[in-house]
Amino acid sequence: MATSRPFFQAVQIMTIVPTPAATRIDGDWLQSAKYFPLVGALIGTACASALLIADLFWSGAVPAIIAVGVGVALTGGIHEDGVSDTADGLFGGRSREQRLTIIKDSRIGTYGALALAFSLALRIALLASLPVPIAAAALVAAHSIGRAGVTAGMTLLPYGGNLDTAKLDYPQQRLSMAGVVITLAFTMLGFGVLFALAPWSALLGAVLAVLLATLPILAAQKLLGGYTGDILGATEQMAEIGLLLGVAALI
Repeated sequence: MATSRPFFQAVQIMTIVPTPAATRIDGDWLQSAKYFPLVGALIGTACASALLIADLFWSGAVPAIIAVGVGVALTGGIHEDGVSDTADGLFGGRSREQRLTIIKDSRIGTYGALALAFSLALRIALLASLPVPIAAAALVAAHSIGRAGVTAGMTLLPYGGNLDTAKLDYPQQRLSMAGVVITLAFTMLGFGVLFALAPWSALLGAVLAVLLATLPILAAQKLLGGYTGDILGATEQMAEIGLLLGVAALI
C-alpha cells in the first residue's frame, strides 16, 4: 500500500472515485502530483469509452455532450468550478485581497458563468467536429495534459492563497526533477494513441495546450503572487481546450 499511496492520493484529489481509507491526504501529498497526468489519462479513457458507446446509438453532438458529462461527473466538476471562480476573481477584483475573496466565494458571477459556458460549449463543439476515433484519442490526451498543467502550475509558482482557509494543506516545496520526468512520461503515455492516429495534430495540440495553460499561470503570478486550487483548475481547462483546438485545426 505504501508504494501505491501517492497514486491513490492523486485519484482522491482529482476525482470523486472512492480510494482506500489509508490514502488520507496530508501535508506530504506533493509526491502524488506526478501521477496527475496518469489519473487524467484514466479519466480521459472513461470519457472516450462513453463517446464510443454513445456513438453507436446517437449522432451529432450527443456523444460529445455525454463524453464531457462523464468527465464532469468523475471529477465532481472541480476544474469547471476552478475556471468559473478564477474568471470571477481575476476579472472582478481590483486588488489581490479582493480577488482572493471572490475566488473563495462559492457563488458564481457573470464572468464565471460566461467562462464556464464557454469552456463546456467549446470542448463539446470541438469534439463533435472530429471523427469519432480521433475524438476518443484526443479525450485521453486532453485530460492527461490538462492534469500535467496542474502539476506544472504547482511546480512553477508558490501557493498564493490563504493557507488558513485552503481546502488542502498546499506544500511549499516544489516537485523534484525526478517527479517532473515521471510527470512528462505519464503525459506522453496519454498521447500515445492520438500521436499514432494523427501525429501532426497531436503536436499542434500539445503546443496550443501549453500556450493556453500558461495564461492563468501568468495571470496568477502577476495578480495573486502564486497559484490557488481554482487557478490550477482553470489551467487544466485551458490545456484541454488548447489540445482540442490544435487537433481540430488539422483534421
